Amino acid sequence: MNTIVGQKLSGRYQILKQIGTGGFGVTFLAEDMQRPGNPECVVKQLQPISNNPYVLEQARRLFNKEAEILETLGNHANIPRLLAHFEDNQEFYLVQEYIEGHDLSKELVPGKKLSEAYVLKLLQDILEILIFVHQNGVVHRDIKPSNIIRRQDGKIVLIDFGSVKQIGTQIVSSQEQKPRTVVIGTMGYMPSEQSNGQPNFTSDIYAVGIIGIQALTGSKPEQLPKDASTGEIIWRNQAQVSQELADILDKMVRYYFRERFQSAEEALQSFRALTPTQITPAQPLTVPSTSSPTLPSSPNNYLPKLSLAVIAGIILIFSIFITPITKFISSKTETFLTYENSSEKLKIKYPQSWNRQDINNRITGELVTFISPKQNDADDFQEKLTITTEDFPGTLQEFTQTSIKDINNHLVEAKVINTSEQVVANKQGQELIYLNKDGKNSLKNLQLFTLKNGKAYIITYTAKTDNYDDFVEVAKKMIQSFEIP
Repeated sequence: MNTIVGQKLSGRYQILKQIGTGGFGVTFLAEDMQRPGNPECVVKQLQPISNNPYVLEQARRLFNKEAEILETLGNHANIPRLLAHFEDNQEFYLVQEYIEGHDLSKELVPGKKLSEAYVLKLLQDILEILIFVHQNGVVHRDIKPSNIIRRQDGKIVLIDFGSVKQIGTQIVSSQEQKPRTVVIGTMGYMPSEQSNGQPNFTSDIYAVGIIGIQALTGSKPEQLPKDASTGEIIWRNQAQVSQELADILDKMVRYYFRERFQSAEEALQSFRALTPTQITPAQPLTVPSTSSPTLPSSPNNYLPKLSLAVIAGIILIFSIFITPITKFISSKTETFLTYENSSEKLKIKYPQSWNRQDINNRITGELVTFISPKQNDADDFQEKLTITTEDFPGTLQEFTQTSIKDINNHLVEAKVINTSEQVVANKQGQELIYLNKDGKNSLKNLQLFTLKNGKAYIITYTAKTDNYDDFVEVAKKMIQSFEIP
C-alpha cells in the first residue's frame, strides 16, 4: 500500500502522518482544511485484497454498510463520530473524530497492580459503552487497552470498531462466491469461540474481564496460567482482591461462553450490586491541589525611592496576578447555592455559575463534582471540585499514608509537594497538595479530608498547574462551607 502522507484527500483532508496499521488498512492523522481552525481528524484507508470487479463490488457494499453502523455508533458520547466516508481510486476511506488523550496501555503497566476502585470504575465505564454497542447489533471483537482512550476530562472512549477487519474478513473470491472467514482479535483478550471464528456478544464481555484481571495482577493476559483440564484462567493468587469482585471477573472470563454474563447490562448490574463493605476501601483516584500566591505589597509608598526598572517590575507582577484576583473578587459577589446529600447528610455551598454533576456511585464513593465555567474557547480543562466518601476504620494518619501511597502508585508523574494539618468541617483533617500528569496536561491538586465514625470525607480540587490559582480561592470558600453530620 502506497503511503498517502502529504496528500490531500477528497479536496479537504490533509494527511499529516501515519499513526497505525492493521491487516487490512492504515490509519492516518489528518487536518480538515474545510472546517474553521483546520481541526485534526483520523483517516482510515481500507484496501481490498483484490482489484477483481466482483471483489470490489462486494467490498463497496460492505464498506457502505460499515459506514452506516459507525454513523449510528458515533451518536454515543464515548465513541468517535464518523465525519465522512468516500471511495477514491478503488480504495475506501473513513474519516472519524480525533480523540485527544492517552490509551489505557499507559495506565496498565506490566508489574503495576492497580486498586479495586480503579478496576470497578474502569470496567463499569466500558460496560456502559458496550451496552450501547451491542444494542446496535455490533460485536467490537478487539477490546483491549490500546483501543480505549482516556480523554483529558478523565472519560474513556472506545475506538477501532473493526470496520477494516469486517470488510477484509468478509471479502469473497471470484471463484468461491462466498465469504472467507479470517479470525480477528488480539491474543489474550480473545476467547476460544472467537479464535474459532464465531465471536458473539459475550466475547466482548470476556475481553473486558481480562482487562480487569490485568489491572489487578499487573500481568499481561498471555502470561496468566490456565487450568489444563478446564481452560479457566488462574489469577487470584496474583492479586489482592475481594471475593465478590473476583467472582464477577471469573464469570466474565469463563472458557465456555454460555457460562459468562449473557449481556453487558447483566455484567454492569453485578458491579453495581456490590456494596462498599464488600470491597477493599476505594482510594480517591483523582485529586486537587496548591496554595495561592502571596500578593506583593502596594508600591505607592515606595515610588519616590524606586527606579523605573523596579517600578516596571512591580507593574509586571501585578499584571501576572490581576486575572486570578479579579476572578476571586467577582466570586465574592456571586450567588452560592447549597448542595445537600440526604443519604450522607452532608452539605456544601457552590457558585451558581459552576456546573453540578451528581454521581452517587456507591462503589467508588464519588458523590458529586462541581465544574468551573469555561473561561474562553481555548479553555480545554475546566477546574473541578469533587466530594467522595468511603468507609475507613483506621486513623487519620493511616488514611493520609494510604492516600499518599495511592497517589504515587496510580497517577502519572505524581509528586506530593506539601502536607499539613487542617480543619475540615470543624474537625481535625489533613491537606495534601500534589502534582501529576494526565495526557499532555500537568495538573495541580488540593485534597482535604477528615474522618468520622469510620468514614472518610474527601474533597478534591483539580486544575491545570498554570491555571490552578484562577479558582483556588473559590474552592477554599466552598471547602469552608462543607458540613458533615
